Amino acid sequence: MGGSLYPGRRGNLPADTTTFVGRKHDVAEVRRLLSESRLVTLTGVGGVGKTRLALRAAAETSRAFRDGVWFVELGGVTDPELVVHTVLGQLGVRDDTVRMHRTVLVEHLRDRQMLIVLDNCEHVIGAAADLVDALLRGVPGLRVLATSRERLGVDGEHLWQVAPLPQDPAVALFAERAVAVDPGFVLDARNHEQVSQICALLGGIPLAIELAAVRLRVLGLDHLSSRLDNTFRVLADGKRGGDPRHQTLHAAVDWSFHLCTRSEQILWARASVFSGTFDLEAAERVCSGDSVPIEEIMRSLMGLVDKSVVVAEQHPSGTRFRLLEPLRQYGLGKLRDAGREQVMRERHRDHFIEWAERREQEWFGPAQPQIFALTRLEQGNLRSALDFGFDHGGDHCVHLASTLWFYWAGCGMLGEGRHWLDRAVASAKPGPLRAKALWVNGYVSTLQGDLPASVRMLDECREYAVESGDGSALAYATHRIACTHLVSDDLDLAESGFQEAMRLYRSQGTVNSHTMLAGIELAISATFRRDFASAERLCVEAKAIGEEHGELWAQAYATWVLALCAWVSGDLARADVLGRECLRIKRSFHDLLGIVLAIELLAWISASQGNAVRAATLLGATNEIWQSVGYPMFGSRYFGTPHGECESATVSTLGEQEFRAVFRKGMDLELDDAIAFAIGEEQAQVPVPVLALAPLTRREQQVADLIAGGMSNKEIAARLVIARRTAEGHVERILQKLGFSSRAQIATWVTERRV
Repeated sequence: MGGSLYPGRRGNLPADTTTFVGRKHDVAEVRRLLSESRLVTLTGVGGVGKTRLALRAAAETSRAFRDGVWFVELGGVTDPELVVHTVLGQLGVRDDTVRMHRTVLVEHLRDRQMLIVLDNCEHVIGAAADLVDALLRGVPGLRVLATSRERLGVDGEHLWQVAPLPQDPAVALFAERAVAVDPGFVLDARNHEQVSQICALLGGIPLAIELAAVRLRVLGLDHLSSRLDNTFRVLADGKRGGDPRHQTLHAAVDWSFHLCTRSEQILWARASVFSGTFDLEAAERVCSGDSVPIEEIMRSLMGLVDKSVVVAEQHPSGTRFRLLEPLRQYGLGKLRDAGREQVMRERHRDHFIEWAERREQEWFGPAQPQIFALTRLEQGNLRSALDFGFDHGGDHCVHLASTLWFYWAGCGMLGEGRHWLDRAVASAKPGPLRAKALWVNGYVSTLQGDLPASVRMLDECREYAVESGDGSALAYATHRIACTHLVSDDLDLAESGFQEAMRLYRSQGTVNSHTMLAGIELAISATFRRDFASAERLCVEAKAIGEEHGELWAQAYATWVLALCAWVSGDLARADVLGRECLRIKRSFHDLLGIVLAIELLAWISASQGNAVRAATLLGATNEIWQSVGYPMFGSRYFGTPHGECESATVSTLGEQEFRAVFRKGMDLELDDAIAFAIGEEQAQVPVPVLALAPLTRREQQVADLIAGGMSNKEIAARLVIARRTAEGHVERILQKLGFSSRAQIATWVTERRV
């Protein structure tokens, strides 16, 4: 588990918004290559249809992959080191530790049978190739379908050159897109030749054809044909070498660009600095000015949507916009030619710094779940702003990386947060900005279990704060140092630290999620001392503050401590209700630490209620989640003792073999399935102990032994002199009887039985 490959879904392929025209032969060949090779790369010029072909081929082969087909868009990734973060995020695999994320990904996928589609690899080709190579070596059931303008260069790679559309499919594509913008358009004998000439002029490149066809909204076919012909004649006279297909696409995009209004051209170029999607507010803030009034942006944006240059997408938060990658690259070229790229990237950076500052202020309030969702949508733009800022010096991005603490620490993004915060600390000069980067990074490092790094940074922050008289930095550093003492089991130092931090916060009039946490963490220490009255008082106070301001994230931790107190006091019913309430809230933020603590507590409660199967299942689930958080129970004796006692009691009730069987079933639950089971939602089913399932037949046991020996179905069939289909049937029945989902689980089961 260690995260989640989204529950109930066998992938995340985006739905087709238009019909797929032509390419039947290409789809068949790509599918054939995928059956023979574990890495297939589609190459070709921009706009030729690599992504559409990859998505169609992937969709048509999806049934062959038990764990689904997963699409990962790399076009907006500017930092090669974030390629693996992007893949982790799209697959829903969570890891907040300091381990190498490539290793984490390999471990999480090791027993999966799946296809990953990596789109637009060319600008991060080295990082993409290294990751693919590691995945293919470490994940036997994985296949990769990549799109790139150049090969990845990985051993075993098969290439498929995506050619422009032949004449008939090109004409069919033009006609379909023409009808979409002009319902009265009919392809017939009178205009077929003219449409054929247009498609030939456009080189059969789908993007070029679609950009031309959309012009029928304002131009007649004759006018469109003559304009294209004249434009391409002029461009052809100036050609000097190079790939004709590159030149054809550039000419088609150039022609489309020059048919835009001046305001639309400016917006097209300026909007190219966005990474992924953006909203109207961002477009207005970043792209207006210098002769472009802010009220002009919406009109120009709608014009670009009408011309199919910009795609409008509907999200729960509202409409967002996206430039197709080849068109974004073209716009970026125009921006560079005008000498405006640096200015626009600075505006983009400054906008998202202001955006993050607003979200940080709003975090202490009722909009927390929406802020999580919005920040996730803007992740591509935030990455781009951070990368640009760090590459060009200055303190702007030290500030941005620190301001996003609520996303890194509050929404389960510790790994990526650490990446940016390490850069911030490495580049920041002594002063308030560095101090904040230090305590935020110390906070993140503590949550990751990297206490040496955390203590080093927090000590530096505190020393600066004392010398400079920076009361805010002193309060936060004192608070976070106390946390390191708490997880190190030094309750005396932890309690004095939390009390001092609360005093410092009060003296400055600071009230926010951090001040709430200081009281809640002091309550945890009180609970470990069995001072339940003090713990409850502190948590009730924190919850009152949270309720007054509509804050949920920190308040959920107070609910967890109250559930802990109720459990220790023997009020199991109240403890169970509070534990589930905490878990529901933490799920909405993807807060992995809060999630695993809540499931742990629900396991302890289940054991106390006499529900050993539920307790063992939950312990198995937490075993996997802790691997993604860091040290199980922080390596703390106080946190770890109830876990050990719960496990011992459950083993005593079930017996060692049945406990291990149920525990493994918990380990195999995806993250969201584990949460659903812990909360008691209907879709989560109680795992059935292996020992209670139907025994294997003599032949099935033979097949299981051969699986444990590493044999494939083909090899098993040859060894037992049976048909391959018969061998496959035996394997399916074994999986069904044992309640397993992978051959690796069968092998483990066989090995344990032998022992």
